[in-house]
Amino acid sequence: MQIEAAAPQKSRKTEQAEATRATILAVARELFAEMGYANAGTEEVVKRARITRGALYHHFRDKEALFSGVYEIVLSDLYMKIEKAARRGRGVWESFRLGREAFLDSCTDRSVCRIILLDAPSVLGWTRMYEIQNKMGTVFPEKALLRSTIQEAMEAGEIERQPAGPLAAILQGAFDAAALEVAHAQNRTKTRREVGAALNWLIERLRTKESGPRATLVGGEEGSSEVGAASKASGFDVRQMRGAKRPG
Repeated sequence: MQIEAAAPQKSRKTEQAEATRATILAVARELFAEMGYANAGTEEVVKRARITRGALYHHFRDKEALFSGVYEIVLSDLYMKIEKAARRGRGVWESFRLGREAFLDSCTDRSVCRIILLDAPSVLGWTRMYEIQNKMGTVFPEKALLRSTIQEAMEAGEIERQPAGPLAAILQGAFDAAALEVAHAQNRTKTRREVGAALNWLIERLRTKESGPRATLVGGEEGSSEVGAASKASGFDVRQMRGAKRPG
């Protein structure tokens, strides 16, 4: 009879260090979302977390390293929401839609908007962002993932067969633009609805006649364009997201 070795117990010191780090990240996330990277000072992090400056720099060498840690957490949370939504889909097209809708909904969240969409590109730069995403293995948005989703939709007869790479690149630009449009809007809820309607309508045009009815635009309130129930068919199929790598 073979007895498996028990997992090593964490020391009290290690547990305290992990708890301190988690507290710092939680406080910093709220602060960066509330004030933005430029206006959030490490002094305020120390004050709100009720720690010493030495404790802060023990875990994070500087403010940028702290932001990097927060970025990774917010990105991971975003991924989990998209994955959970897409898993409810029955078939590739519905998963495509549900994941996409979850992404757009998340763009109205203060943390996602400020930390991922507005501050991360200037604070971390695209190269560092991709490094973090690839390390996590939960890249989003992701050209390789989008390409594989489009390929799966083609194989299912939902989209007419064509080179998936160019189409993925074009749609990726639309997704990025939609997210930034929401992030910069004064009324994010209204803009999310209008941008979502336009993007859903665009993606629905890709569907083959055999796969299902195409959507028609209907008038929304305040002149916005809403998409009918059949048109809400866009998004990311995140079932294959784990382990994906974003190409440069």
